[in-house]
Amino acid sequence: MIAELQCVVLDCPEPLKLAAFYGELIGGEVNRPDRRWSLDEHWATLHTPSGAVLAFQQVIDHQPPQWPDPAQPQQAHLDFAVADLDRAQEQVLALGATLLDATPDARGWRVYADPAGHPFCLIREEGPADCR
Repeated sequence: MIAELQCVVLDCPEPLKLAAFYGELIGGEVNRPDRRWSLDEHWATLHTPSGAVLAFQQVIDHQPPQWPDPAQPQQAHLDFAVADLDRAQEQVLALGATLLDATPDARGWRVYADPAGHPFCLIREEGPADCR
């Protein structure tokens, strides 16, 4: 092993707002003091219950991905396992997510955008693990 993953960083226009969105989605502590990062209006973090850290970096002229348009590709996305897709969808939409793909549920996953436009998937726990 050469390195250990510290966090996944997402560019966005409002770091604290996006950290709060993901905090509501997966739990955790927003902007917990951590010697690795200084926190300010340009940078926020989410320490998740699993130990993973998501970080959010302000980009003034943020241009969100336009999924599934390859001219402005998603570049990366996050997958989240859920027990009930319909219930989870209600919850993420109430938090400010946008449904990007309303294809029927037979495949076991749905694609959304967070409030800053980053695609993410909700995957039925027993469903397939790939939402490309």
